[in-house]
Amino acid sequence: MHALLVVVNPEPGSLTHHVARRLEAALRPSPVEIADLAEEGFDPRYTPADRLAYQQRGGPPPDVLREQRRIDRADHLVLVFPVYWWSMPALLKGWIDRVFINGWAFDYAPSTGIQPRLHRLTTHLLPIAGDDAGLYERHGYGHALRTQIEHGIVWTTAAAAVASRRSRTSPSRTTPRPRHETSNKP
Repeated sequence: MHALLVVVNPEPGSLTHHVARRLEAALRPSPVEIADLAEEGFDPRYTPADRLAYQQRGGPPPDVLREQRRIDRADHLVLVFPVYWWSMPALLKGWIDRVFINGWAFDYAPSTGIQPRLHRLTTHLLPIAGDDAGLYERHGYGHALRTQIEHGIVWTTAAAAVASRRSRTSPSRTTPRPRHETSNKP
């Protein structure tokens, strides 16, 4: 079972990266691939070429094809990202907008509506939030993220908020957690 971990944070020493590395280690010896979108320089801007690809009036740009091939190799897709303003970072939103297109992630026809094509893929969300999971769910973050991401794609979502304020001061923790991930700004 091949897992693709999509990591979205421009700081290599961030809690986001720490969580992704820990998850990678836990998933071994199964195949694990990490897609660090910031390090790789993925361009999240949705262009006219992307629109044509979405409308199936042209092929996807090469960077989108590369991402689709990575997902095609995977059985499990795990999105690891900090929560900014109740949502995902723009880099991840742009990646989803550009990669999960009509004709690849789903088919659309007015007569049948949306027909998902990624049934084999399980997807898990690991949003890194600045408070505990209870507050995360009470304020609707989990629902908001699932609503934004789930439309048009078959998702098995395992949402988790990590990095509670209480655990930051825990004496059992050995790796310092960066403060910048508690910010609501990128």
